[in-house]
Amino acid sequence: MLFNTPQFFLFLAVVLVLFYASPRPLRKHILLAASYFFYASWNYKFVPLLLSLTVIDYSAGVWLEKAHTSARKKAVLILSLSANLGFLGFFKYFNFLAGNLALALDKPPDAFFRDIVLPLGISFHTFQSISYVVDVYRGEQQAIRNPIDYALYICFFPQLVAGPIVRARDFFRDLFHWQRPTQADVSRGILLMAIGLAKKMAFADQFAKIANTYFGNIQGNPGMLAAWSGVVAFGLQIYFDFSGYTDMAIGMAKLLGFHFPVNFRRPYLASSITDFWRRWHISLSSWLRDYLYIPLGGSRHGKWKTYRNLILTMLLGGLWHGASWNFMIWGLYHGALLAVERGFRGNRAIHEQWDWLYPFKAVLTFALVMIGWVFFRAADLRQSGQVLGQMFHGGSSHSLFLHWQRDLAVLALILAIGEERLEWFDRLADSPALVYGSALALVFFLTELFGVMDASIPFIYFQF
Repeated sequence: MLFNTPQFFLFLAVVLVLFYASPRPLRKHILLAASYFFYASWNYKFVPLLLSLTVIDYSAGVWLEKAHTSARKKAVLILSLSANLGFLGFFKYFNFLAGNLALALDKPPDAFFRDIVLPLGISFHTFQSISYVVDVYRGEQQAIRNPIDYALYICFFPQLVAGPIVRARDFFRDLFHWQRPTQADVSRGILLMAIGLAKKMAFADQFAKIANTYFGNIQGNPGMLAAWSGVVAFGLQIYFDFSGYTDMAIGMAKLLGFHFPVNFRRPYLASSITDFWRRWHISLSSWLRDYLYIPLGGSRHGKWKTYRNLILTMLLGGLWHGASWNFMIWGLYHGALLAVERGFRGNRAIHEQWDWLYPFKAVLTFALVMIGWVFFRAADLRQSGQVLGQMFHGGSSHSLFLHWQRDLAVLALILAIGEERLEWFDRLADSPALVYGSALALVFFLTELFGVMDASIPFIYFQF
């Protein structure tokens, strides 16, 4: 059940009715049953896998709290990490490693290939599980003793598929001290879901058509302008696709009395790559910082080890996105840019400075991010090279944007740099019923006018 299908909205309506019609002690059981139904509707065969990881990490948390020696705690932590990373490694990276092994042994590419289906949302719920176990190990989170509570944390359907990655302390604060959503929460939740749906159908899917046209036939669309059109279209597609999903997830959570963290903060207004990663997929970048970069040593052991830690963190962040050399290079690219920026900046903190240099820095950062998206979108390294060659040495060509799509692109850029200004969003959500209803009607009108009514275009991050 994709978030942009009628079946999902029917499912959500049934869940909301059952949730609020039931006595409070039963509500978390209803959410757990709904979440497993949601997961099973994709592929019921993977429900035992999700249950197994849930049992392992629930048990690990309890054992960690009972262990009295550091050796036992480390053993439990290693057991939990091995299970999580072992499952993730098998399902996500087996064929990538097998293909490279076959190449090294001069065998056919599919010599060791296995028909492995990637479980839905495994990258997200694995990182969520790891953060919980590590926090319990560090003494920053109490072990959850009720298995129902922990199971709901892992499979809560609004964020099960593509995040945001929610920390245990935030989720259980809402669960253990649950309060009925206020009228403001309901208004914000509905508006966020409507905006998220519009982002996906009216913007992301429109730009997907342009990006797919270019990347699907690079030789048939030669030239610098065509290349930049295709790449920028994908940059807008992935932003509206992923932030649209996130808006819908946050909105659904609000309707159920939960509060998810902000995951995007005007990333295409960033004045540096460091600033970009403080604005883009914030729940992942903060996870990488807290559970990878800082444990590696962070910036505590000199500048060269700081550069190493930045590059390693982003390399593994790229690999988290997908099992291919393209994703690894995308991660290395961003890691190298972060290291270069750190070399110039030193230990000075980053501040948002709206000085006369800001527009130039923002445009440069935007261009660097777009170059990185080439590796993210291209089918392989060969295609990446072709696209980059056309972007910088492609000669004259035509834009792939039609006139109305250019207008849509301008509107999209305006939204991309300003739509998360919480001040206007809060004012709109708290406005009189007539103004609020008119705003909702306008969002639905834009979705109907520009929306691509094709549920076969999935959310990009569903593949991760």
